[in-house]
Amino acid sequence: MKKKIRVLIIDDSALVRKTLNDLLSTDPDIEIMGTASDPYVAADKIKAEIPDVITLDVEMPRMDGITFLKKIMTQRPIPIIICSTLTEKGAETAFKALEYGAVEIITKPKIGTKKFLEESRVRLCDAVKAASKVHVKKIIPKQKIPPKLSADVVLAKSVSHAMVKTTEKIVAVGASTGGTEALSVFLEALPQDAPGIVIVQHMPEKFTASFAKRLNASCKVTVKEAENNDTILRGRVLIAPGNFHLLLKRSGARYHVQIKSGPLVSRHRPSVDVLFRSTARYAGANAIGVIMTGMGDDGAQGMLEMKQAGALTFAQDEKTSVVFGMPQEAIKKGGVHRILPLQKIAPAVLKECSI
Repeated sequence: MKKKIRVLIIDDSALVRKTLNDLLSTDPDIEIMGTASDPYVAADKIKAEIPDVITLDVEMPRMDGITFLKKIMTQRPIPIIICSTLTEKGAETAFKALEYGAVEIITKPKIGTKKFLEESRVRLCDAVKAASKVHVKKIIPKQKIPPKLSADVVLAKSVSHAMVKTTEKIVAVGASTGGTEALSVFLEALPQDAPGIVIVQHMPEKFTASFAKRLNASCKVTVKEAENNDTILRGRVLIAPGNFHLLLKRSGARYHVQIKSGPLVSRHRPSVDVLFRSTARYAGANAIGVIMTGMGDDGAQGMLEMKQAGALTFAQDEKTSVVFGMPQEAIKKGGVHRILPLQKIAPAVLKECSI
């Protein structure tokens, strides 16, 4: 019999604890080991039994989530998912948690519509399953800055509208679990005049703006959260805003982006499949596709379509991926030209762009 993933929920709100419990309990592969109102209560439970995954609030009485996270990661590492509210302040704190070893950030579920709760359930369960596969290591904190749908529901597959092959390239990138660090490594290796880049990183609404600002401060390229009709330019990186799909469009010789709502695609919004399909349609052989670490298969079909449209495609290798799911599925579908370790992806992209 398959062993269930044992989860410990830590949150000072009784309502949130119950909501998380109810949502996660709907998945047959997940079992709630217990709940705790603060880290001290959680510590007592961990002494009795080690959970497979912890969901952790950031702002709690007696001991905040970041302090607890650092203690766990320096003593007995456990995969931890940060559940944070949708605020700029909360986003900055949550990103600090990633630096200290948290494996994922998800939006703290709200009590609301049936659709919202269903989408939250899917995201939560997928995050827990991905976290359970991560082999976390002891870290000494560094003080440094519903049904699964295809891309058809957002953009129908059709004949290509791409220009004939040119020397100017567009780079489309997709990532999920572990992607925040992978994208940092990739983007920090790029020069100021790197080709225009569009990115989907599975991340909640409002977190993407903070993520873009952090990357912008550490990279030579300009990084920003994408806005509707933003032009794709050399030296500019556009990151899909959380909770919205990002599509590549072309008007004459100008590439730009469209921000669009819509259903979850491959259980995600934004979806890598949506970005890759639009890139295949409008950029074709003028594009390079990169799929990075993440759970599930979002991006696998879209990458195949990019390859079929003449684009060159890269996948991050298993050794450097936090979770090999997304790259592996793209490889299985036959959509990947080359499999590379994370540190070699940027040089390979630049070489193809003749920079």
